[in-house]
Amino acid sequence: MKPLILLGILLILFGVVALAYQGISYTTREKVVDIGPIEATRKSTKTIPLPPIMGVLALAGGVGLVVAGNKRG
Repeated sequence: MKPLILLGILLILFGVVALAYQGISYTTREKVVDIGPIEATRKSTKTIPLPPIMGVLALAGGVGLVVAGNKRG
């Protein structure tokens, strides 16, 4: 497979995922209290937002690369 087409397909997949999920969430744990055998932790969920425009641009760029890869050869 041509590298341009492969890169285009990867960009299309990234664009679809970015549009579908709108962000990446992860959970962290941190110690709140640590006194001898007594320990308290807290979970907090954080989200890294993915703007929809990034998904649209990746999708459009991927389609453009696939089309350009097919025309080149």
